[in-house]
Amino acid sequence: MPSTQQFLLSGRLRFCIFPEKHVYRWRSLRKFGMAPPILSLVLPSETGRVLSIQSHTVQGYVGNKSAVFPLQLLGYDVDPVNSVQFSNHTGYPTFKGQVLNGQQLWELVEGLEANDLLYYTHLLTGYIGSVSFLNTILKVVERLRSVNPKLIYVCDPVMGDEGKLYVPPELVLVYREKVVPVASMLTPNQFEAEHLTGLRIVSETDGREACKILHAAGPPKVVITSINIDGNLLLIGSHQKEKGQSPEQFKILMPKIPAYFTGTGDLMTALLLGWKIS
Repeated sequence: MPSTQQFLLSGRLRFCIFPEKHVYRWRSLRKFGMAPPILSLVLPSETGRVLSIQSHTVQGYVGNKSAVFPLQLLGYDVDPVNSVQFSNHTGYPTFKGQVLNGQQLWELVEGLEANDLLYYTHLLTGYIGSVSFLNTILKVVERLRSVNPKLIYVCDPVMGDEGKLYVPPELVLVYREKVVPVASMLTPNQFEAEHLTGLRIVSETDGREACKILHAAGPPKVVITSINIDGNLLLIGSHQKEKGQSPEQFKILMPKIPAYFTGTGDLMTALLLGWKIS
């Protein structure tokens, strides 16, 4: 009798039947140092595999809790790595939990690699709280691209908002000098875009210029997710198809709702990836 593996994709079960003799054959290949089949090859061609390195909270929806499920609903196979595990998000008066360090992240990557599980179509990163962890992210990008040179790296450079940094200041320099050049798509908010470009953004023209500066530094796609202008929020998207060319740009103007929300940026970046914007 064949053995059955079930994959939950696009909100429904898909069944892949692997005869037992094939399973034994794969184990035999493994014994002689040969790689087993790459998991992504059994996925529908229109989807991909995402390694999502973001925060996790027990209560509330931020980081991976905002990103993983929507991507799964869109048909992606998502492997989450929790950069932190907190009781709740840091906007509360107090929080408890654990922080993953760079060495622990690299051990997880080595474990995946040892079992030939390191093939990904996309890397997604969000909140990162230390320079050592961010430097390890750079190693992860390099290693993933050695396996799949076409890897798309979608980076949400979570550093702060509304004039306030909530990560160590040293992270800004690492993002600007090391991370931006290797990203495929960057999704900063207004405050983060200002720190990455050194340009004060107070108008639509400033936002478009900031995108051009970021293109020159590396990523062909940039989305400044929210620029606060006259009580409205302005989104600017920019795509430079070839280095040296003028980018194609668009804007979306939205009324600003007088309320506080968390996880919206994490969700938006995930959806930009999921809807093939990356």
